[in-house]
Formats: sequence, structure tokens, C-alpha cells
Amino acid sequence: MQVTKTLFSLALAVFFTFSTAFQSSKTAIGPWRFLGDKNVNFSVDRDVLHFSNWGDDVRQLKLKVTDGPLKMYSMTVHFDNGSTQSVELRNHFAQGSWSRVIDLDGGLRHLTKIEFVYETQGFLKGKSRVAVWGRK
Repeated sequence: MQVTKTLFSLALAVFFTFSTAFQSSKTAIGPWRFLGDKNVNFSVDRDVLHFSNWGDDVRQLKLKVTDGPLKMYSMTVHFDNGSTQSVELRNHFAQGSWSRVIDLDGGLRHLTKIEFVYETQGFLKGKSRVAVWGRK
């Protein structure tokens, strides 16, 4: 009786180990890919980053700010079907910092453009570079 319980427990453990291993490989998210960047300057401004002829779709986005600090107020993501997603950031990005991971509504989506509302900071209101990264 004890041997049967032990074998049953071992079989369950092996089953759950393999089922979670195969399940995670199906839902694995791809690596981060560089999508584009925009050099931004002046004190408070709005800029648009266009994605023309870009064939890959993404589920998630993140931003990296380089070349100077930046205060990002909001971001509007435009999709190929005409819909948009507003993302309130209200973050102060130090030079070299990343945003949080932004999940796109509706799963896998094709981007057409992203609008940024920001304020550069630093010496003489400085300049910054905003890079957009995405993954499936």
C-alpha cells in the first residue's frame, strides 16, 4: 500500500513537471527588439514616432531614455486598425533608465505611430533620446 502511494505521488510530480514545462514554452514571450527612436528637445513638447513598413507585431512596449533626463507625461499608441491606447506615464526618467513594461490592449498589435508628451530637463532644458523597444 505504501509503495503504491509513493509511486502515485511520484507519477503526479512527473506529470505536473512536464505539463508546466510544455505550457511555458507555448506562452513564451520573444526577446526585446528595437523599434525606433526619437531625439527630443525644448522644454515641453509633443513628438511623434512613425512606424512605416514595419512588419512585426508586438504585445508589449518599453522605453529607454538616453542622452539626458526627461519627464514623460503621456504616450498615445496608434494601431493599424485606427484604434489608440493612452498610457499615462508621469515618470521622471534619468539618463539611461527604462520605463515599466507596457502591455498593449488586445494582445498582439501592429503599431503605426506613438505620440509622446514630455519635458526635457537638465542644462538649458537639454536634449534626450527616447528609444522604443517591443516584444511579442
